[in-house]
Amino acid sequence: MSRGLTSAARAALLAQVQDIYARLAQRPIERQCTSLSQCCRFRLTGRTPFLTRGEALLARQASRSSGKKRPPPAPDGACPLLAPDGRCSIYASRPFACRTHFCEAAGGPYSRKEVRDLIHELEAIDHQLGGSGGMGLPAALKWATEQSS
Repeated sequence: MSRGLTSAARAALLAQVQDIYARLAQRPIERQCTSLSQCCRFRLTGRTPFLTRGEALLARQASRSSGKKRPPPAPDGACPLLAPDGRCSIYASRPFACRTHFCEAAGGPYSRKEVRDLIHELEAIDHQLGGSGGMGLPAALKWATEQSS
């Protein structure tokens, strides 16, 4: 467990991450995501979302709930959380970077000033979990898997 946190303290931090996601959803920022999952093809786009430790733990929890014990690296460089049908297997718990659409097809990234406060909150949770900043999604999932082993 991270930095000697009790399971209740860790669960409370993950609930805070979910609250940040919910507050982001309430922001009136127009997006045109058509669920093409092009942004999930990291080798193709040259971009990989970075996750804080809280996000990684939440994504890992959601992945286990969807039936994936250990998401394998995708040989084509795609997100390991994509389901066989090409959709996100953890959509409700997808990371902040996926929510803020770094995807060009959806309208590009949110302006940092639009989400800076939420980023700072995620970073504070990351620090409480012993982190020092975001990790690329594959590395973050590996870390989270090791935490639950």
